[in-house]
Amino acid sequence: MPDLFDMQRPLAVNFKDGSKTIMVAYYPHAEGLVFLEPFWERHLPEKKATVIKGEIKGEGPWKIADAVISLVGCQGTDADLAQLLSQWENHVQQVGPDYYNVDDIRSLARSFGAMI
Repeated sequence: MPDLFDMQRPLAVNFKDGSKTIMVAYYPHAEGLVFLEPFWERHLPEKKATVIKGEIKGEGPWKIADAVISLVGCQGTDADLAQLLSQWENHVQQVGPDYYNVDDIRSLARSFGAMI
């Protein structure tokens, strides 16, 4: 499997506490990785991105701290995450190309310490 940051699609992230979400954009961070989840624009400014601190291990699924990152829909398909991804993809299509402006997303990620 490719390097985590070579993946060009949303990934699932499952935390040890049972919480889970989708990473629709993710970048290297000095202490691990930083990611945006679906509908990040609806969050308060300080919650628009999440940093997971730790060493990234594995070749897919990947592990970092207490989180496991995997492809959405692979091995043990999660209906909740599949539905969230579908809702977000529909939202992106409805809003149009200005919603998912790569330069704006990278700028937001950099404001949280992304190394890009």
